[in-house]
Amino acid sequence: MGAVETIVDAGVHKPPHQPQIALLGNPNCGKTALFNRLTGARQKVANYAGVTIERKEGHFTSPAGTPVRLLDLPGAYSLSATTPDEAITRDVVGGLRKGDPRPDAIICVVDATNLRLNLRLVLEVKRLGLPMLLALNMTDVARKRGMLIDTARLSQELGMPVVETVAVQHDGEKALLNAIDAMLPLPAVEAKPLAAIDAVSVEETQREVRRILAAVSNDSSDTGNLTEKIDDVVLHPVFGPLILAVLMFLIFQAVFAWAATPMEMITDGVGHLGALLTANMPDGHLKSLLVEGIIGGVGSVLVFLPQILILFFFILSLEDCGYLPRAAFLLDRLMGGVGLSGRAFIPLLSSFACAIPGVMAARTIQNPRDRLVTIMIAPLMTCSARLPVYALIIAAFIPQREVWGYLSLQGLVLFVLYFAGIISAMAVAWVMKRGMGVRGNQPLMLELPAYHWPHLRNLAVSLWERAKIFLTRVGTIILSLMIILWFLSTFPGAPDNAIHPPIYYSLAGILGRGLEVIFAPIGFNWQICIALVPGMAAREVAVGALGTVYALSQTGDALATTLEPLIAHSWSMATALSLLAWYVFAPQCLSTLSVVKRETGGWRYPLLMAGYMFALAYAASFITYRVALMLGA
Repeated sequence: MGAVETIVDAGVHKPPHQPQIALLGNPNCGKTALFNRLTGARQKVANYAGVTIERKEGHFTSPAGTPVRLLDLPGAYSLSATTPDEAITRDVVGGLRKGDPRPDAIICVVDATNLRLNLRLVLEVKRLGLPMLLALNMTDVARKRGMLIDTARLSQELGMPVVETVAVQHDGEKALLNAIDAMLPLPAVEAKPLAAIDAVSVEETQREVRRILAAVSNDSSDTGNLTEKIDDVVLHPVFGPLILAVLMFLIFQAVFAWAATPMEMITDGVGHLGALLTANMPDGHLKSLLVEGIIGGVGSVLVFLPQILILFFFILSLEDCGYLPRAAFLLDRLMGGVGLSGRAFIPLLSSFACAIPGVMAARTIQNPRDRLVTIMIAPLMTCSARLPVYALIIAAFIPQREVWGYLSLQGLVLFVLYFAGIISAMAVAWVMKRGMGVRGNQPLMLELPAYHWPHLRNLAVSLWERAKIFLTRVGTIILSLMIILWFLSTFPGAPDNAIHPPIYYSLAGILGRGLEVIFAPIGFNWQICIALVPGMAAREVAVGALGTVYALSQTGDALATTLEPLIAHSWSMATALSLLAWYVFAPQCLSTLSVVKRETGGWRYPLLMAGYMFALAYAASFITYRVALMLGA
């Protein structure tokens, strides 16, 4: 017999009912980290409110051998939903989501250092009559602060088992697992409808929270916390924005300075592999495909992995230590000036990784118009797919020297490009909000978590996932597009009396020369035009496309050179600056447009997004190119 017994009924084998337990709690209470501990799932764990947007499911086996299904629900402050993520949690707990059965039991996860905020949700869920268990998380932090909580009395007051957990420590979930075993098998109960929540007013609920706190906790010996002292500086109206600007500036300096050595190692490795194949394969289409198409194209994208990981290392570290919500508050006044709230900061920051999670994270914004505007400007944030293009052009045209004695000129240019994306997004938001007839902005209400050191395990897992996503794109989308581009760039081949490289007569060459009519006013040649087409699928593909196009455009010894000196020799400075300006506003990739369609419910806004971004990109490139020519570039 297997681990799961079966019941024989009329010749049909049916597995016994597997209990389904939902993890529920406020944002930032450690719920998702606890979910990871119980199930082993590798899911993003962030240190700001609202990161868990959708329901997650995992499986684990209790110490007694009972298989359990576990749901990780979006963070919520109340089941009286005011945001889309709270609405998802309310509907799952109430059994209102089609295809999602109502949970058999609830584990409420609460932050031991912030019971005053967390207990309201616990009391609301209790009114539904479902079997419940309270996980008192972050008890280690509470003890360090001198906060005393009588767990037994809290269990008595709430009428449910209460166990202490430390989700970020090894074996920090053991007590919870034992308590789950004690609950099983779950009793058959008839849960009450969601209307039972409203039977008690919010004021009465808060009075009950205060009564329970007075009975179970003693914070008179609370030493205060370092968070408040740090916030006195970090949230200072003068020093706070200055600290934020310096942090962002140093991050972009590090992207170039730290990545130099690993990028050289990858470049050398790719070069040696190409040289090995060149020396040991006979001439022909297969050799051309492997050396110029696959290795030349994919290798020219792979080399930027160190820079992407360094950028994510800093962003994830700031996220995990609790700084990013402070940045949202610091930027609330600035964003309020263009009609947005500081809550839009987190979706926009997510868009620096990729516009897709940024667009999805906008679900946490309560105001529908604020949410729509945030979605529409999220792609203007400089996503990681632009970084390979920026890095290639900057390395080819911007000298590697220090300015003011200690700053990298290349890092300074990269910072300016990122800053240009932010400023343009704010300008577009201002125009859109005025076009919608919105004049005021809503005040920002956001929980500020306590500072703590980033958890190395979570950081390592998140970086590995980012690397895996990038490598998967390199091995699938980018590889496929490079093969297609190589085919279009190779066939039908040059005629006998050809005076240009073979790619000039290929299908790609014909397409590039056709597009050159449109893009010549902004300084783009036909090789750049060819690269823009596959770049619509994924922006970083443009670098690989340039590698393939220029490899096939050269002859003799030029095939052995890298892409940087090739474009430095072939383009003017004005063309390089124009292409940088283009990619600040470059029309979104197709995958992002499809997500925007799903989030907005139609093609109206994705088409509007693609249209306005193309117009901005063309205008910015035209102005940049003409001004650069006037200045002699």
